[in-house]
Amino acid sequence: MQVILLQRVAKLGQMGEVVNVKDGYARNFLLPQGKALRANESNIKSFEARKAQLEAQNLETKKEAAAVAEKLDGQSFVVIRSASDAGALYGSVTTRDAAEAATEAGFTVGRGQIVLDRPIKDLGLHTVTVTLHPEVVVKITLNVARSVEEAELQASGKSIQELAAEAEAAADFEIAELFDEIGAASQDD
Repeated sequence: MQVILLQRVAKLGQMGEVVNVKDGYARNFLLPQGKALRANESNIKSFEARKAQLEAQNLETKKEAAAVAEKLDGQSFVVIRSASDAGALYGSVTTRDAAEAATEAGFTVGRGQIVLDRPIKDLGLHTVTVTLHPEVVVKITLNVARSVEEAELQASGKSIQELAAEAEAAADFEIAELFDEIGAASQDD
């Protein structure tokens, strides 16, 4: 099916281009969301009449998105989740969780704007892409931790595995000292 794009669509084309797409993609995504019109004579004429208005509207939304992007780019948000001692989450962090974390911090971000390269299934710092406008993309960091204190430690650069190793080494040292004291006490008898 041929459609005329009303806005830039990633991996498809720019505003005003007539592109050929699969029928289902056009019927289920592009047309209902107002991103395209069927490419027939009447729609092409109406698009040409509205082209200047659509371009001005696109430019305005791009400016607004760029203003938000300046504040949002590089921000870090904490997401608290339960996890195993090894750092594997019970479940995963979704786009909804990332959007809620950004919204709680005062930014207006929808879950449709969050792009996860892969599911987040472990504790740590994860870089996530936010698409504010088809032409404005920023990166944020999600700090996934079991508690606020753990999130602060992760933000300072320590990983959960390093903290667990340090705690285990300290426990082993205490046990060794205890056995040394018991051994010394038995030799005194």
